[in-house]
Amino acid sequence: MSADLVLTIADEEQMMGLGRAIIAGLKAPLVIYLHGDLGAGKTTLVRGILRGLGYDDLVKSPTYTLVEEYKLAEMDFFHFDLYRLASPEELYFIGIEEYQGEKAVCCFEWPEKGDRVIAAADLEIFIKTLPEKGREIRFLAKSPSAVALVQALPKD
Repeated sequence: MSADLVLTIADEEQMMGLGRAIIAGLKAPLVIYLHGDLGAGKTTLVRGILRGLGYDDLVKSPTYTLVEEYKLAEMDFFHFDLYRLASPEELYFIGIEEYQGEKAVCCFEWPEKGDRVIAAADLEIFIKTLPEKGREIRFLAKSPSAVALVQALPKD
């Protein structure tokens, strides 16, 4: 079971809008892998999701903190950035197991750096910077909840 969707996003405002649109099908527990080069818009997408969930405070990249936690009424949202991780085993020191639960949505930037330590993805999002202005966003759903999420997204 999988679902695949490719969208083209013109700018940061549309990336934020896409993040807000994702919440229509967002249900915990869920693990999301975010793939893309530096500056591709991974954190902007997460910021859009959090804004859509009603979080109005500062949303920053967890590049130096490894994880930013957002306790929301309907879920616990964890945004990980594994770019600076030297070894996947470092995740055990932060108690990676404690971030996974029935109310948890975990978004991992640079998931390949957490090899075999982080949970398998329900949804993978690939962000590719286009030669002209904009981004191509590809969604690959790998679980029933992620398939429902992708199917709820606007197709244009």
